[in-house]
Amino acid sequence: MNKIKVIFMRHGESEWNQSNQFTGWQDVSLSEKGKQEASSAGRLLKKHGFSFNYAYTSMLSRAIYTLWHVLEVLDELWIPIKKSWKLNERHYGALEGLNKKKIQDTYSKEQIQLWRRSFIHTPPALNITDKRYPGYDRKYISLCENEIPKSESLENTYHRVIPYWKNIIIPMIKNKKNIIVVAHGNSLRALIKYLNNIDNDNIINLNISTGIPIVYEFSENLCPLNYYYLK
Repeated sequence: MNKIKVIFMRHGESEWNQSNQFTGWQDVSLSEKGKQEASSAGRLLKKHGFSFNYAYTSMLSRAIYTLWHVLEVLDELWIPIKKSWKLNERHYGALEGLNKKKIQDTYSKEQIQLWRRSFIHTPPALNITDKRYPGYDRKYISLCENEIPKSESLENTYHRVIPYWKNIIIPMIKNKKNIIVVAHGNSLRALIKYLNNIDNDNIINLNISTGIPIVYEFSENLCPLNYYYLK
């Protein structure tokens, strides 16, 4: 049986991953380690013979730069790249920019874990007057007010990622394009939840490592078969 392979990848380590801050939609750069992770991922993909016709990523720099580093190693910077806010990390609301350990003085470890990993729990929302509110960022000027989050659960993220997968990415795969998707921990958790039919309770156990390609295998009729980190 012939298998169709799609590459999913979380961006390399960001500066705020390094400093243990909630990042979400805040547009921070890759750390030096993150740049190295991205280039290493490109070399690993090259070693295994992967080549791409089309790439998808978010509107956030850490994912975009990760993709560029990968494609530079593959000598494929020329391929079409589609960026969408629908592949953005989940919005962490009023937690964005806060240190994950320091907020344990305010909230319990259990509550923080639910905000970070559960499907339905939503962090405290940003006030629309907060400078972190995405509505002030010109990247999102074309979005309607009801599309701009003040906070998101993984469930909210799921409901923007999965339609994008079905309506935008799947048709390209059906058109025999080799695809790479570079996104974020939670946008990829949402996608893998859908593809693997992971229930709401067990999704809390799924974490996505930075900067390592995930090979997702599909049957010829695009039924999900298997996924694994490339080694």
